[in-house]
Amino acid sequence: MPGFLDPVNLLNSFGTWVLVGLLAVVFIESGLLFPLLPGDSLLFTAGLIAAAKSEEIEPFAPIGVLLILIPVAAFAGDQVGYMIGKGGGTALFKDNESRLFKKKYIDESHAFFEKHGPITIILARFVPFVRTFAPVVAGASAMSYRVFVTYNAIGAILWGSGVTMLGYLLGQIQFIRDNIDLIFLLIVFVSVVPIFLEIFKRWRNKGEGDGEGAAAGNADAVTEEIAVVKTTNGQS
Repeated sequence: MPGFLDPVNLLNSFGTWVLVGLLAVVFIESGLLFPLLPGDSLLFTAGLIAAAKSEEIEPFAPIGVLLILIPVAAFAGDQVGYMIGKGGGTALFKDNESRLFKKKYIDESHAFFEKHGPITIILARFVPFVRTFAPVVAGASAMSYRVFVTYNAIGAILWGSGVTMLGYLLGQIQFIRDNIDLIFLLIVFVSVVPIFLEIFKRWRNKGEGDGEGAAAGNADAVTEEIAVVKTTNGQS
């Protein structure tokens, strides 16, 4: 994978500032509109390193420190994302021509929040790309700030501490340590499955909509032809 997506390579690139770099990545991916960062695998790797089981990076922080600071960075990132959406959401999502910031995303997200409730903010944490744009969309779609803060805090703890702790615990298992690259690929695969499912759902719904539209068009055409025939017969 590209260097900046390889969690070990990315952490090594920070030198003696590994902890600061880790927290910065979590903060940026959580709400600064830059989704192409290895969030899940990075946290898992951080937990693995904290377990002192990595041969490539020396432990840079105890697990207790990571379990506190990572959720804080994730929470802060989402707060910034919410403010960006609230302050500039209308400008960002002003039409449907943009590739990333379509106006319909605001409308769909608002309807999704209304249907599923604020738990959406928690679930979004575990989906790449979605966790980056969810707070921005929440702000732009006028989700209650008090509600957002509550669920943002819960999501930050479950994701930030949960994935890190998972890496720490699984890092004690010899098989995991011997097949860490495969584990990273599995994490990425599981993370993007919901995205592909949503893309497939949209594609299927679009196809069904086009089919219904074509059928309606054909029905209208037949109706017009019948009317023309009746009119012709009446005139004759």
